[in-house]
Amino acid sequence: MIHPTAVVSPKARLGKGVEVGPHAVVGDDVVLGDGCVLMAHAVVLGPSTLGRENRIFPGAVLGAEPQDLKYKGGKTTLEVGDRNLFRESVTVNRGTEKGGGVTRIGSDNLLMACSHVAHDCRLGDGIVIANGVLLAGHVHVDSHVHLMGLAAIHQFSTVGRYAFVAGYTPVAQDVPPFMIVQGIPPRVRGVNEIGLGRHGFSPERIQAVKDACKKLYRSGALRGEALQALELAGDANPDLKLLVEALKASDQGKHGRALEATRA
Repeated sequence: MIHPTAVVSPKARLGKGVEVGPHAVVGDDVVLGDGCVLMAHAVVLGPSTLGRENRIFPGAVLGAEPQDLKYKGGKTTLEVGDRNLFRESVTVNRGTEKGGGVTRIGSDNLLMACSHVAHDCRLGDGIVIANGVLLAGHVHVDSHVHLMGLAAIHQFSTVGRYAFVAGYTPVAQDVPPFMIVQGIPPRVRGVNEIGLGRHGFSPERIQAVKDACKKLYRSGALRGEALQALELAGDANPDLKLLVEALKASDQGKHGRALEATRA
């Protein structure tokens, strides 16, 4: 179903049941999976590949060139999974030649109005990105993260799985898994108990993460000693193992950002 005012490149490939609304644009080398919907004035430029049942709301632009002065026109891509919602005026840029060439978004994510995903970002599954959130280049957001309104994530930062970043928070270092980060400057405020509960964590699992948070951020113990103790406990607890690995990677990276080591 293609509206007569839409512009669809002959070099694009559309799956079954795809809908392209009034004045929407589908560019060269775009692949839209079955059941995708582009509403009025939505734009998808290529090379971009979208999976099944993605919905792109009015004014959103996916797959445009990266906003990076080092980009020289190389054939970089955007890869998107299934069942994502890109609300009004969301922008998602393709990758850069020096950043791996791919911006990648998983499945079942909600990107609310006016949020931005820059070049070479990697997003997992089940993420909620609220209005006006800005992701700089090379950011990694792991699965089941919530980023609240007008939060801004510095380039090469990682936001760990099940983390919660409060509104207006400028994140300049990696965010540990499971934690709530809030403030200017941002600080770990506690464990994302509500989020963990919604994702089926038992009270015992949540309590173990809370105990780890207390040991790391409230006990007054040296960080190295706390990490060492948690590393021993992590042998029997996958959640603590994930937390310890993320913190150690951040400590080894520049400025508390593990991905800085990958900078070209």
